[in-house]
Amino acid sequence: MLKVYGYQKCSTCRDALKWLDAHGIKHEVKAIRETPPTVAELKVALDAANGDLRKIFNTSGMDYRALGLKDRLPDMSENEALEMLSTHGNLVKRPFVIGDGTVLVGFKEPAWKSALLK
Repeated sequence: MLKVYGYQKCSTCRDALKWLDAHGIKHEVKAIRETPPTVAELKVALDAANGDLRKIFNTSGMDYRALGLKDRLPDMSENEALEMLSTHGNLVKRPFVIGDGTVLVGFKEPAWKSALLK
């Protein structure tokens, strides 16, 4: 079953959940702030993003800006970045979906159709 990490006040997350429901795709919702993805799940997403850490960070979020990650991220080790993401759910790009051999970060309907409607 798919795990969908999201934030209830995020309109993109709500749109993604509506899309899953409309297509009858079973999923489990996890509150990304309270229960961020694990380091292992983040590693899978990082591999899917061809090792580009920026693709799994919520670069438009207030926490990203407040922590100065735009400047710090290039000098961080992969382990340090993944540990930060796994303990600060606000920093993870959302919705973050993992399971059944699928990893999706953010909601772009064409990518979701391609990955989930087979």
